[in-house]
Amino acid sequence: MRTKLALLSLIGLFLVTSCSKEGDFKLTGKINGLKKGTIYLQKIEDTTLVTLDSLVVDGNSEFEFIADLKEPQIVYLTLEKVDAYEYDDRIIIFAEPGEMTLNTSLKNFESQAAITGSENQLKLDEYTKIIHRFNDQNLDLIKKSFEVRKDAVEDSIVYYDNQLQNLTKRKYLYTVNFAISNKDYEVAPYLAVSEIFDANVKYLDTIYNSLKPKIKKSKYGSALKDYIKERKTAEKEMVTTVTDTTYTEE
Repeated sequence: MRTKLALLSLIGLFLVTSCSKEGDFKLTGKINGLKKGTIYLQKIEDTTLVTLDSLVVDGNSEFEFIADLKEPQIVYLTLEKVDAYEYDDRIIIFAEPGEMTLNTSLKNFESQAAITGSENQLKLDEYTKIIHRFNDQNLDLIKKSFEVRKDAVEDSIVYYDNQLQNLTKRKYLYTVNFAISNKDYEVAPYLAVSEIFDANVKYLDTIYNSLKPKIKKSKYGSALKDYIKERKTAEKEMVTTVTDTTYTEE
């Protein structure tokens, strides 16, 4: 009997050990109002959305996820709902190795998310707050531009087109300046490759050259370096093609 109990204890210990999660990142929190559903902790890997951890919710809306990140990077808290309500279902998190918390509600899943434990997340929140203002102004200008186009008022059409172009330039310059001002954080190259990837390559170069050596070697620092190289190669090939075409026509 004692041998059997000892064996069962060893099996139980083995199961606990086998199911225990290991990693350098822990995310805990709560989704108020969630009764049933599945929550996923995910990240993009080689253009594919990969699940790092998951949890089936049945009454208790608290969660705990553990993953191995190795360095700061963007992850997503994704909610697969059982109810029929159409709520936002994905939250962007600039995760860092260590412990973080995320608390939100089912009704305002994305907009009410409060995330702590990451310096990069604080910087991203700061940036997003200002960019929302730019986006609101952009929507307002688009609405006014649409209205004057219906009335075919040429001067007004040109005016609002110029306003939209100027707003885009201001948004890009703000992003460049924000990235340079936060060159000590991984959020800087992340914003370059995610928010202004189509900007003049000289701006991307300026951001990359301002980065601290550690940030240059990071996930997004390396991505920015490779992207700049691709852009420069493509632009060089384009100039060569145009030159060859012109020479042939002559």
